[in-house]
Amino acid sequence: MFRKTLLVMIAALTPAAALAHPGHDPGGIAAGLAHPLGGADHLLAMISLGLLAAQRGGRATWALPAGFVGAMLAGGALGAAGVPLPAVEPAILASAIVIGAMVAGALRPPLAATLAGAALFGLAHGWAHGAEAPSGALLPFMAGFALATAALHGVGILAGHAIPAMLLRGAGAAATLAGLMLAVAG
Repeated sequence: MFRKTLLVMIAALTPAAALAHPGHDPGGIAAGLAHPLGGADHLLAMISLGLLAAQRGGRATWALPAGFVGAMLAGGALGAAGVPLPAVEPAILASAIVIGAMVAGALRPPLAATLAGAALFGLAHGWAHGAEAPSGALLPFMAGFALATAALHGVGILAGHAIPAMLLRGAGAAATLAGLMLAVAG
């Protein structure tokens, strides 16, 4: 059963079209809410971060998502302002792979180091969102992508608390594998 579910998840997340970030109408908050849902790379990283937060427990349950979203908003402002940030797409793909691998290996580096990594990944995701923000609706757009990201982290946290540890680690492995497949497909 688990293998079948894993294969379905991988198949659903591998189309090259999933990497596309289509243009968004200047709908403000609605466009911002939709943006993180428009790419498998974003979905994998954000849900995986929630899984990691649940797996770590304690302060990490709220600190990892909060650090990611805070840095993502800063990155969004940089992207919208046209400030260059090198290697954004590789960093986004790396976030799905690395965070998934941390969950798969049940790795527990110091929380400060994990928070720093989450913030760097959040900055890259935010820059990508901000660079594609519709002109004239930046604040509602940013509010939308922050809310959608927090909700995706919440999905990961809820799933992380609902499934046994071995399945949680398997989900991390699946995210890593899917991230690797996206990197190869891109």
